[in-house]
Amino acid sequence: MDGNGRWAKKRGLIRTKGHEKGVSIIEDLADYAFSRGVKYLSLFAFSTENWKRSSTEVNFLLGLLKNFIINNIARIKDKNIRLKVIGEREGLSPSLLKQIDQIETMSKDCTKGTICICFNYGGRAEILHAAKELSGKEITEESFKDALYFKDIPDPEIVIRTGGEHRISNFMIYEMAYSEIYFLNTLWPDFSNSDLDAVIADYMGTERRFGGVDQ
Repeated sequence: MDGNGRWAKKRGLIRTKGHEKGVSIIEDLADYAFSRGVKYLSLFAFSTENWKRSSTEVNFLLGLLKNFIINNIARIKDKNIRLKVIGEREGLSPSLLKQIDQIETMSKDCTKGTICICFNYGGRAEILHAAKELSGKEITEESFKDALYFKDIPDPEIVIRTGGEHRISNFMIYEMAYSEIYFLNTLWPDFSNSDLDAVIADYMGTERRFGGVDQ
């Protein structure tokens, strides 16, 4: 979800206002995505590298996650949506961890769709985590998948990066081996249902061969 800071700068606002706007579009976008038949929506909210930012911005982002959970804990259950927070727990406060555990437990049996908030997440850190989990054990594709953070989440069919950059920035390195990747110039706070419609329409015309040949 790239472009929050640039969105704010274009409007003469501080960076945190861009993050606030970025969070504000998530609920409606998730509702629309699930109405289109999407079952899993993963949002890259805070990377393992984002700790390098100023303490002011880091603390603000930590607070945004906590407030997002608090403000949506009842709403998510009512909408039959499961929420998971994917990433390292180290560095997160006990109060935030408590909120995460509460919303994950409360929504674990919801079936309309799953929102994965990737927070304190990094693709390399995830792979290292799996390698440590499997140390001394037999490693197969199945056992490796089971040791990843996304062990019960299907690999993404579509990966969208907003903000005009053309890189994956340490996101789902293992899982997106066969994903269709879309790089959009749209800044995240401006991402709309019509942007999602355009990506889905293009994807529906794609033949996914997974290393095979045309039929």
